Amino acid sequence: MNIREEIKSSILKSIKALDYKGDFSVKVLRTQKSSLGDYVIGVAMEIGKKEDKDPMEIAEKIKDNIKGKYFEKIEVINPGFINFFISKEYYLKEITEALKKGNKFGQFPKKKEKIQIEFISANPVGPLTPSQGREGVFGDVLSNVFKKYGFNVKKSYHLDDQGKSILALGHSVLKDDESEYAGDYIDKLHKSIKSKDPYVVGKKAAKIIMQKIIKKTIKRLKIKFDEWPTESVVSKAKEVDKAIHLLREEGLIYEQEGEEWFMSTAMGDERDRMIIKSDGKIRPLLNDIAYHKYKFEKKKFDRIIDIKPIDYSSDLPGLIAGVEAMLHINKLQAVLLQFVVLVEEGKTVRMSKKGGEFIVLDDLLDELSVDVIRFFFLMKSADTYLNFDLDLAKDLSENNPVFYVQNAYAKISYILKSFKNILGIRKIKNIELLNSKREIELIKQILRFSEIIEDTVNDYEVQRIPQYAINLVNYFYKFYSHCYVSNKNKERREAQLNLISMTKAVLKNTLDLMGISA
Repeated sequence: MNIREEIKSSILKSIKALDYKGDFSVKVLRTQKSSLGDYVIGVAMEIGKKEDKDPMEIAEKIKDNIKGKYFEKIEVINPGFINFFISKEYYLKEITEALKKGNKFGQFPKKKEKIQIEFISANPVGPLTPSQGREGVFGDVLSNVFKKYGFNVKKSYHLDDQGKSILALGHSVLKDDESEYAGDYIDKLHKSIKSKDPYVVGKKAAKIIMQKIIKKTIKRLKIKFDEWPTESVVSKAKEVDKAIHLLREEGLIYEQEGEEWFMSTAMGDERDRMIIKSDGKIRPLLNDIAYHKYKFEKKKFDRIIDIKPIDYSSDLPGLIAGVEAMLHINKLQAVLLQFVVLVEEGKTVRMSKKGGEFIVLDDLLDELSVDVIRFFFLMKSADTYLNFDLDLAKDLSENNPVFYVQNAYAKISYILKSFKNILGIRKIKNIELLNSKREIELIKQILRFSEIIEDTVNDYEVQRIPQYAINLVNYFYKFYSHCYVSNKNKERREAQLNLISMTKAVLKNTLDLMGISA
């Protein structure tokens, strides 16, 4: 049992002993200031609201019933928070265990659950945009985190090779009256594809775009997919017919003016969804429902996480309702990402260039290192517009957070190299000598790595990973500037070099999670 589980268990036992009735949520959160302890719980305010009693009084009662080996001090602060101060003994014990694991620290035991994380999945009608690049990095890093947590994860790019967009692409390449897409790549395809059938042209063009543009961009972004499933594979399996049959059997389809509608409100949706037009054409939603049914039943995934752009928000409730109508309850989750906005000299950069072409992801990759792009794409929460600061991204100094973290890794490596002939730092001993404020702070930050993995698996907030890397470096520099590695005291030097070695291992693991070079 880790310390957060121990705190939660202690709180729940105390609540039970006090005979407070109800299913109370006990969230063990990190405090924002070390003066307020290490962890904070606000359940007393929830109980106070339900019981119509003073939360401070309830918090004091809960506190008085708590016992724990490593709880150095427990305080109640206004308006009813319970703050836990964890003992140095606990942190020294845990850092000793972490040192034994070395580079494997933060790797959780393997789990049976099979998870697919699908991202980008852009229609093969043109180059990827910066916003699609953000989706790619987000999905890639979230996949890395889930693997670190022990899950069997498959990264997937779903390729729509037969939809409306393929026909529109064909018309665009033919440059006829139904053309929708333009650009240099369309001009080149127009010259190289000779067929006059727009659908045939679209299929050929999509294949070329996928192989020669999109996949190359994905490779440049350092993303490797495990699967590239196509819409045509799902069609051949007749999954759409099976989905319609199941919906009809369940009485969830009705007709209206020649159209067929899915009664998704019966599954908790805000409105019903049209799935078959009056001319018999299938709507994309039905294809998506059938495709997810196929993934759960044929591919045997236990959970699917879709990474989508924010403009999919109106369609998402219908998809979730459809998947649940297929009897796969609470198995589909989604993250919707806001768009990327490029900013230069404090002003928004117009995404369109001369000639009507748009700035694409390859333009960023031509100008910036992939490490910088990946780090910057991760820095904001999914529901926040990502203002990509081009001036900061081009800055080669430590003002750029990527270089700040990478330079710290280089410095740590240099320190360890400097001492390698003096001391074999593989010896894990004298850890009890790490008792100064700065040393304990760095230990706490190192040990937080496992919590970062666990929390991100639970809420998909990957922006905490680059922030963790920056915080770890901050604490390392505070430690190193205040606790000079001594050449005189061999025992203390051993302990400090072990701590620096563990900092290096965790920082490397954090960079690996982000797909950023050390």
